[in-house]
Amino acid sequence: MHGMSDAPAPTPDRGTVLVTGATGYIGGRLVPRLLERGWRVRCLVRSPRKLEDRPWVDDPRVEVVKADAADAEALQAVMQGCTAAYYLIHSMEAAGADYRERDRALARGFAHAASAAGLERIVYLGGLGETGENLSEHLTSRRETEHALREGDVPVTVLRAAMIIGSGSASFEILRYIVERLPIMITPRWVSTESQPISIRNVLFYLTACLETPETAGKTLDIGGPDIASYKSLMGIMAEERGLPRRIILPVPILTPRLSSLWIHLVTPVSAKLARPLAEGLRNRVVCRNDEAAQLMPQRLIGAREAIAMALGKVAAGEVETSWADAGTVPGDPDWAGGTLFVDRRESDVAASAQDTYAVVSAIGGHRGYYYADWLWRVRGWLDQLVGGPGLRRGRRDPVRVHFGDAIDFWRVTGVEVDRLLALRAEMKLPGVARLAFTIEPKDDGTTHLVQEARFKPKGLFGLLYWYSVLPLHHVVFRGMLREIGEAAVARAEARAAAAAPTA
Repeated sequence: MHGMSDAPAPTPDRGTVLVTGATGYIGGRLVPRLLERGWRVRCLVRSPRKLEDRPWVDDPRVEVVKADAADAEALQAVMQGCTAAYYLIHSMEAAGADYRERDRALARGFAHAASAAGLERIVYLGGLGETGENLSEHLTSRRETEHALREGDVPVTVLRAAMIIGSGSASFEILRYIVERLPIMITPRWVSTESQPISIRNVLFYLTACLETPETAGKTLDIGGPDIASYKSLMGIMAEERGLPRRIILPVPILTPRLSSLWIHLVTPVSAKLARPLAEGLRNRVVCRNDEAAQLMPQRLIGAREAIAMALGKVAAGEVETSWADAGTVPGDPDWAGGTLFVDRRESDVAASAQDTYAVVSAIGGHRGYYYADWLWRVRGWLDQLVGGPGLRRGRRDPVRVHFGDAIDFWRVTGVEVDRLLALRAEMKLPGVARLAFTIEPKDDGTTHLVQEARFKPKGLFGLLYWYSVLPLHHVVFRGMLREIGEAAVARAEARAAAAAPTA
């Protein structure tokens, strides 16, 4: 019949929503789900370059706006034309001991800007936990943020979640690394505290579905999976799913949140600064008070074991969509006038294409390592952890691809040009600022000129002493690394040529 078509119905245009924290773990996964459900998305970010390599950023329905959430005037302008806004901002790692006050101020400003812009809804993902005066500082801050967001006249939907299980989440990474690295554990008493973990897939469904469910406006909804489990039992599940022997767990009463956070920092990729509020929160029982969220927005809730298995599968396949480390800052040069800049520059001609050379360079770090003297890099990472740095535990989100803003061990990616450049800035504890860059220059004969440059800008006398103390090691490590990268690129090129050659 004329006019009939087998084409699927077009996705409805539901309007525009504002997403804060789009460079973070939750926000980076929320945006594509909102697009799937027919929303246009405006991302409020401080560093737009961190979104350049996201597969959804070129969607015509996505708008990326550079602004600071603390700027009330800019915030109100960004909100114009939006139906709703997701508040996914948390400053507990960046702001140190003052994070509670900073969070309250940011939320209060956000609420007033939303009122002035005429938004219909604010959605906030907070922390699940018992109410009352015994909440940890971390959960108390989440409650204060809820109250501050409600100071305006825009209805707020609060979703409260406990541990979120998903590849790349901070809670999941803590659990995974503890279990993988410690066959015998001396743990705090909080390992026996009950919680109701939830899969990241279920969280994302609730976050998107609530905008399409009018009954959720103005409500505070507890969200959790089908299982109530102690952290101890989750460690047992993780060990089983990883195929590891049963872990011996010895809870002791003397491990305070501060000691627990230092212990987490030494064993996992998560910094002590971030681990502290997470460890404090684990002392509270975090279980849903009712199932109202599941009644209003029904879905299949994924159990803890299945969620852990799914997350491990993503990690093994190198398909971690976002990571807890994604939201880290990518600062510019420090504001020091003048000063010495030390440079260790090495160059080499590589008998391989720029594509093969870049593929080897961009795979640096993580499980692949640093191509030469990996044991020295591991010692350096361990020493960094001892003084409060990230060490090598963060690894990398993807074993092959690298994006601007990614964390690679104790480095942060500050420059990426495919087949041309990889630039890294050190986030290890240093008396100065260190950078490492690889520049790939293709030659007319199909080979490559590779430039490896390490730069260090010392801060004070300790910075100068540090540089001269490690200079002998740099001579060995950086020379060997450049050589091994070149050899790996040649081997890769030869392997590809052999695979493409016709067989007799």
